[in-house]
Amino acid sequence: MSEPIGSAGRDHARVAGLILAAGTGSRFGGGKMRARLEGRPLVAHVLEAARAAVAGRLVLVLGADAAEVRADLLVTDPAALDGVLVAINPAAERGLATSLRLGLAAATAQPRPDGVLILLGDQPRIRPATLTALLAAPAPADAIAVVADHAGDRAPNPVLLLWPWGSVLLGELGGDRGLGPLLAAHRDRVMRIAVGGANPDIDSPADLAALEGSPRAH
Repeated sequence: MSEPIGSAGRDHARVAGLILAAGTGSRFGGGKMRARLEGRPLVAHVLEAARAAVAGRLVLVLGADAAEVRADLLVTDPAALDGVLVAINPAAERGLATSLRLGLAAATAQPRPDGVLILLGDQPRIRPATLTALLAAPAPADAIAVVADHAGDRAPNPVLLLWPWGSVLLGELGGDRGLGPLLAAHRDRVMRIAVGGANPDIDSPADLAALEGSPRAH
């Protein structure tokens, strides 16, 4: 088992990346991960940011439309999934917790990483610099997680879940909620890193239209 990460920081090669992209996108009208932003599927933008920051294992969790999402990714970039472990959630309709459990099991398989950087597939404007800041943050040795505190968006995404302490949250996961409520319940062991800008979700076609032409800072 890996030792807890302390103030010395973390080796990027010992951090896994996890992208959650299995949701049905009901508010979007379906097919959200395949929707195009600047000619590429939404999740392609998140994969790009994750690759720029994470040198370790990279896991992508897809749902019922996994075959279509994979095909779309490969059409726009034949190397999009090189080195990516794709995990398919057969029960994605039961809520986000099922994808988290599946993805974390794949991301923390032996050799176990020191941490798992968790990103959402419908946040295509996530900045590589934000991910790098999370990885570089000096966290206390008993910290559960490091989260980004965006100036324009108070939602705690993305999340760097630190191992082994982050495993205490797994038993509390349930339903269609992510880590937000659990991190709030353990706030004394969560380190927040102030970053600029916002990290908007794409919940509707209108949200997507609003992002077209808005650059992602680096």
